[in-house]
Amino acid sequence: MEIKNDMNKNITNKDIINGSFIIPDGVTEIKDRAFEGCSRLKSIIIPESVTEIGEGAFYDCTSLKSIIIPEGVTKIGRITFGGCWSLSSIIIPEGVTKIGIDAFIECSSLKSIIIPDSVTEIGDWAFYECGSLKKVSLPKKVKLSYSVFDRCLPDLKIEYRD
Repeated sequence: MEIKNDMNKNITNKDIINGSFIIPDGVTEIKDRAFEGCSRLKSIIIPESVTEIGEGAFYDCTSLKSIIIPEGVTKIGRITFGGCWSLSSIIIPEGVTKIGIDAFIECSSLKSIIIPDSVTEIGDWAFYECGSLKKVSLPKKVKLSYSVFDRCLPDLKIEYRD
């Protein structure tokens, strides 16, 4: 794989070793749909140098269990983690200001999430069909778009912070 300041090719299941992938230091951008359909991907290490994660970057990575988004990322784009059925843990850093449309759609193993104070907007259907989601903590000032938490658990607890 040729590395400059971004990942210049899409990753496939043959690039995943023992369920893991390490993005090299110095990479600043994960391109749109870079890991799309990597069903063998269980864990990934994203270096602090990454500041952009493209749309659909991890779409349909059905075995991805957890992810830590680096501090420098400011936006989680459209359908970035859509269809990641096994995703049960994600850390969104302070500094992210927008969570895009369908960002976590169908993340059916996600049980709770803390939206940092820096987030001002959550796009349509961002957590749609997150059927295990029990608790969400988010700032009062956040703008929720259409059907953000539709088709989640009926007893979903949404906690608004000052």
